[in-house]
Amino acid sequence: MKKPLIVIPTYNEVENVRNLIPVLLALSIEPDILVVDDNSPDGTGETVMEFSGTGRVHLLSRPKKAGLGQAYIAGFRWTLDRGEFDPVVQMDADFSHDPDKVVELVEALSDHDLAIGSRYCSGVNVVNWPLSRLLLSWFANRYTKLITGLPVKDATGGFKAFRLEALRKLDLSGIKSDGYSFQIEVTYKLYKAGCSIKEVPIVFVDRNAGTSKMTKSIVWEAVWMVWHLRFPWLF
Repeated sequence: MKKPLIVIPTYNEVENVRNLIPVLLALSIEPDILVVDDNSPDGTGETVMEFSGTGRVHLLSRPKKAGLGQAYIAGFRWTLDRGEFDPVVQMDADFSHDPDKVVELVEALSDHDLAIGSRYCSGVNVVNWPLSRLLLSWFANRYTKLITGLPVKDATGGFKAFRLEALRKLDLSGIKSDGYSFQIEVTYKLYKAGCSIKEVPIVFVDRNAGTSKMTKSIVWEAVWMVWHLRFPWLF
């Protein structure tokens, strides 16, 4: 029987991972945890290794900071190479994603291939964001749906659960995007591959500690990525 795995990308998240890992280990589904760390100078990787004695916490170290999307791809490759984990959950390290919702996402995979923790499928459920960022996120999702036809209300969210067979349908070498656009690209490509998708309502709470990795370049990458996805023959 395969085990659930939670993939968490990190860069300078030492305080958050120290608090998050014990909470995840205590979940009823007894997941393993893979932290993909980009050589954090604050000691995040060393802190993760303090939990290695549990046999359920793994560290994948990358030599330098190289983008959120590529961190997830590295984690997905690690998972697929082993083949012992199913389903696979991705989430942030900063408690913006409620750890207790992991179980609900996994349960949604009983009859779906991909489950998305959605901030917008039951109204707008975001806490501690300034109005400007909230409007940017909301309109980005409306824009994405308009251009791509993707039938979800939160295509930019990073809290997801996959069946292993769904991950196998992704051409990981063909995914180059990061940030918002990475989340859009993965969901769109699984949708086009025939995967069924369910949105699970969540409340997104802005990070407890550390600093946001959001930049203007990430936003603009997402603006153009949807056109590449919808009309690839034009690029």
